[in-house]
Amino acid sequence: MSAALQERIERAVAAGETGPDARAAFADFAAALERGEVRAAQPGDGGWRVNAWVKQGILLGFRLGQVVETEAAGPLRFFDKDTMPARRMTLADGVRIVPGGSAVRTGAYLAPGVVVMPPAYVNVGAYVGEGTMVDSHALVGSCAQVGRRVHLSAGAMLGGVLEPVGALPVIVEDEALVGGNCGVYEGTIIGRRAVLGSGVLLTASVTVYDLVRETTYRRTADQPLRVPEGAVVVPGSRAAAGGFAEKYGLALYTPVIVKYRDEKTDAAAALEEALR
Repeated sequence: MSAALQERIERAVAAGETGPDARAAFADFAAALERGEVRAAQPGDGGWRVNAWVKQGILLGFRLGQVVETEAAGPLRFFDKDTMPARRMTLADGVRIVPGGSAVRTGAYLAPGVVVMPPAYVNVGAYVGEGTMVDSHALVGSCAQVGRRVHLSAGAMLGGVLEPVGALPVIVEDEALVGGNCGVYEGTIIGRRAVLGSGVLLTASVTVYDLVRETTYRRTADQPLRVPEGAVVVPGSRAAAGGFAEKYGLALYTPVIVKYRDEKTDAAAALEEALR
């Protein structure tokens, strides 16, 4: 199915189609995203692979859409593309969405056992794996890929990556914990079972310093920034260079790996089953 769907999307994009056939292709595409049958990126033996055509399909939906007015319960009104409404969820999806203002956009996949606390937002193209907790004020940006049993704590931000279409989205692998008010952007990968302490910020220009292994990690021309599996990262600082900086005691923010997960860390990072 995905091969035929890919062909329809790529044909509509290449030809600049705007008619009923293109809209039908996008509707089928969005439904496939919501079922988890197609993904913006997927793991393989050689690491994560970007499916550029999926991002093209999402951009097609924005191009086709017309801004319309929609109403929610009460006096709330929204003005957005008619191709990108809020996703309709049912009890059969097995997802728990707690009342209080959360939204899941069309074209997002939420696996059974996912819990969404209010207010949170899951954008188009996102993939959220089984048993993951999306806590209050958390954002799962466009095309972000989140694994199984991940905890996105309150205020955690996973940035969206739609363009360029070949760029890797933000990825959080299985059983990782992203602490409160963390920000993960620009195609950063958080390795399996890693822990980001509250306030950690990771972007393409950041260097992560590993005190345990005495090495550093950063994005290169052909590899994204990747936090190693099981790493525990906290906000740190390093002295800024130059006489002026030395005079005023200036320091620059930098994330620091202070340890790797052990039994104590596992106990602190565990999600209570009752919360599910």
